[in-house]
Amino acid sequence: MSTQTDAPGSVTAVYQVSGMSCGHCEGSVSAEISQIPGVSSVKAVASTGEVTVVSAAPLDDEAVRAAVDEAGYELTGKA
Repeated sequence: MSTQTDAPGSVTAVYQVSGMSCGHCEGSVSAEISQIPGVSSVKAVASTGEVTVVSAAPLDDEAVRAAVDEAGYELTGKA
């Protein structure tokens, strides 16, 4: 599991997403995950499939999965 605590009150998690191939893909995934309450930043990297999410508290994996599905991609797990 790749979850770590950064600044007080923030948590960073890295997820693996399949199907991203370009900047548009990164933007779509980032936009959907950004809508989850508590998320302060999202960085998606198509070349590695990694999505780094910083949030106020640990996120529900199913909420992240639903957001990635909504964007049209597949959450394959935590990196």
